[in-house]
Amino acid sequence: MAKKNNGGSQCGRIRKADLPALIIDFLSRQQKQSFNYKQIAFGIGATSPANRMDVINVLDELVAADDIREVDLGKYKAKSNRGSENVGYFVRRSNGKNAVVVDDEQIFVAERNSMHALNGDKVRVVVSAARRGADPEARVIEIVEAKEQQFVGTIKIDKNYCALVPDTKFLATDIILSRSHLKGGKDGDKAVVRISQWRDDEMSPRGEIIDILGAKGENNTEMHAILAEFGLPYKYPENVEKAAEKISADITPEEIARREDFRGVTTFTIDPRDAKDFDDALSIRRLANGNWEVGVHIADVTHYVHPNTIIDKEARQRATSVYLVDRTIPMLPERLSNGLCSLRPNEEKLTFSAIFEMDADANVVSSRIGRTVICSDRRFTYEEAQEIIETGRGDFAEEVNVLDRLAKILRKRRYQNGALEFDRAEVRFEIDENGKPISVYFKESKDANKLIEEFMLLANLTVAESIGKVPKGKKAKTFVYRVHDNPDPDKLANLALIAMRFGHKLNTDGSIKAVNQSVNRLLRDVKGKGEENMLSILAIRSMAKACYTTENVGHYGLAMPYYTHFTSPIRRYPDMLVHRLLAKYAEGGRSVDKVKLEEECKHDSDMEVLASNAERASIKYKQVEYMRDRLGEIYEGVISGVTEWGFYVELDESMCEGLVPIRDLADDYYDLDEKNYCLIGRKHGVKYTLGDRVKVQVARADLERKQLDFALIDDKGNPNKPIQEKKPGKRHEPGGKKSRSRGGNKRRKQ
Repeated sequence: MAKKNNGGSQCGRIRKADLPALIIDFLSRQQKQSFNYKQIAFGIGATSPANRMDVINVLDELVAADDIREVDLGKYKAKSNRGSENVGYFVRRSNGKNAVVVDDEQIFVAERNSMHALNGDKVRVVVSAARRGADPEARVIEIVEAKEQQFVGTIKIDKNYCALVPDTKFLATDIILSRSHLKGGKDGDKAVVRISQWRDDEMSPRGEIIDILGAKGENNTEMHAILAEFGLPYKYPENVEKAAEKISADITPEEIARREDFRGVTTFTIDPRDAKDFDDALSIRRLANGNWEVGVHIADVTHYVHPNTIIDKEARQRATSVYLVDRTIPMLPERLSNGLCSLRPNEEKLTFSAIFEMDADANVVSSRIGRTVICSDRRFTYEEAQEIIETGRGDFAEEVNVLDRLAKILRKRRYQNGALEFDRAEVRFEIDENGKPISVYFKESKDANKLIEEFMLLANLTVAESIGKVPKGKKAKTFVYRVHDNPDPDKLANLALIAMRFGHKLNTDGSIKAVNQSVNRLLRDVKGKGEENMLSILAIRSMAKACYTTENVGHYGLAMPYYTHFTSPIRRYPDMLVHRLLAKYAEGGRSVDKVKLEEECKHDSDMEVLASNAERASIKYKQVEYMRDRLGEIYEGVISGVTEWGFYVELDESMCEGLVPIRDLADDYYDLDEKNYCLIGRKHGVKYTLGDRVKVQVARADLERKQLDFALIDDKGNPNKPIQEKKPGKRHEPGGKKSRSRGGNKRRKQ
């Protein structure tokens, strides 16, 4: 960081005339990073309030003069050494606006300069000097590392042409196919294709078919297409299934003798009504001293799945089960997930357990972790357990209600310690035998769900502490942690500013506990108010993404200094890793290789994101399919996103989300105000802001693009009216400027 240089200032203030040189010098010595005005002011020693205002003004002047770059809203960077070589990742777009990402900056790449690089390829580029006032451009000179990828699309066959028309937004051209290698594919079928060749002198690549998915529009075809789009498997290898069938189901007396025996203790599972893989069970009994012993019993998957076997390799690659709207694509073969490892009632099962002695106030007096054997007495659905909680009657009513009471104390304490209280409903579809959505309902989290959640959280925390929390002077062994980093300070500060406009105060300084309690208080205060939607959406978006890593930084959202995933090894590979590490360290084993385990954590985190994206894509597809039968109908909703191409609206009735395109806001010319999450009309000043309530009509439902388009409806029930065009030569835009397009699609400087 630069030393403070007063440059002849008085009273410690740097002269404004000296700021440009100091700023350029600071940014030039930090070539690969971008900074906001506060960081720059601190870096050059301009810390007085007046100086910081000077810095803001000078930054605008330097950007206008093309002496520095604003690479993102409010983020500044030194100008690149034009003509120099850089390595980055290629971003291919179907609209032709290709780019390369170098040091967090996107630089335009014309197709003629792309070497036909594909989206995600690691490339070496030369960045050319930009004309004054224009953006720089890059030219690909080498594809350093080609990303392995496949494309999903529709086969198009006519007299003179045979190709795949890709679904993806990352390819602007068809992929040419050989008529003699269609693998039975017909015109209109969906297929998975990989690019085999793309010559420099050809506009379109050539490809070969990997698999035919089926006829376009059929439910199985479209669900498999979504999985293939994200590179996820949509069928299980036969050899893996066969290997699973050979695993013995016998539990020997010798194996039982090695474990703590819970077969005589009251034990049950509580799961969704359509669940088949029961990977957790709870046991409870009263101890002689009046305390309660609660056991969290998790399927002992690693007893059956050994490292580097064919089943383990498949599970490691998948990393997670994938839950689409109408199906589950399991991480493990069904013989394991729904059979050997599923904690079904009245069957002896091998488990890995966290056992707690708890007093009447849900304080953990002691705990232990180890391998066990159980026999579940009852399988409850959430609805059945909820009825027992509400009425006090039913099987094992005393045990269920004791667990519910303890869970409520744990939950209240967790929030008091600063855990965040986001509680957003999840949309679910009722589908017919053909996979068509016929109704929408919301998944509601009641006391029975929260009961299970609290004891799973307690088990995960306890397991993480057992390895990560060591006496002073001792070094913790390498482990898999589930971490959630602190929120983006700029987004949190912006949330506080916007909340202030509505009369709410958000504390963004102080301890994690204090900040989170302030966020929770804000979320409670806005309940039922007009600003609730906007502020709750912004609060969620200010948070970081959780991931797996060997570097424990704690879990911000849960306000837990130690956290891991131990409770779902049937559907998550990290949980299997945790089980193996627990067993290894319990036997006195040495710490595992940290670098290797970190690579595994990154793979698992990446696969979790892919699975989540596929799940969202399947929901989006079903939303569009559901709304396709409702074209022309009018609904109320809330603005859930604002972009330069329009705003998104989430409907109250179904939580289906669609776009109101900016081109259809024809009553004015609209510009995006990114900082305030709104579109503003230039002439009339009408604003459409994140969280606003609006009325819309279903205008278009495009299944191929998985996109809904809405038309805005005014208070009188009429669609947004188009602008009255003036005669040629007489057209006048607000501000005296001409515009080529309506709807405010003015190109922003990147």
